[in-house]
Amino acid sequence: MELNIGDVIKMKKQHPCGTNEWELMRVGMDIRLKCKGCGHQVMLPRKQVEKAFRGFIEKSDNL
Repeated sequence: MELNIGDVIKMKKQHPCGTNEWELMRVGMDIRLKCKGCGHQVMLPRKQVEKAFRGFIEKSDNL
């Protein structure tokens, strides 16, 4: 799966603040996600993010 810094993705489960939109802050073996609702940041293994991934909301222009 092609994930880039700056992409906004939709995840399977909602964050406690009520949104399921996340911005990718770091991409590698671990992925840092920033909640678009409250700004909370979490770091998850790539495998867990790919399993909960439900689609792109906004793609970044980074190549």
